[in-house]
Amino acid sequence: MADADLDVVIRHLAKQQNKALMAAAKSRRDRYLSLAAKAKDRETKERFKQTAKSTMLQATAASKRLQISADNAADSYARSMRNAAEAHPVKKTVKKTKS
Repeated sequence: MADADLDVVIRHLAKQQNKALMAAAKSRRDRYLSLAAKAKDRETKERFKQTAKSTMLQATAASKRLQISADNAADSYARSMRNAAEAHPVKKTVKKTKS
C-alpha cells in the first residue's frame, strides 16, 4: 500500500475497524444469550435477551457512523487533492541546449 492514495487507506482502515467492532459486539451478544439460557426465571432471561438485542443495535449504529465518517474523510481528502492538482499545474522544465 505504499503507492496507494490516502483515501484508499482511510477506507481500508475503516473496514478493519468495522470488522473488529462487529466481532466484539457479536461475542458480547453471544455472552448475553448464554447468560439468558442459564437464567432461572423468565424475567432475567428476557432482560438478558433484550440486552443482547440492544448490544447489536448499538454496535450496528456505531458501525454505520464509523463508516460514514470514514467515507466523508476519504472523499474530502480525494477532493482536496484533486483541487490542489488543478490549482497548481505542474510546470514543465525546458532544457536549453548549448550551441
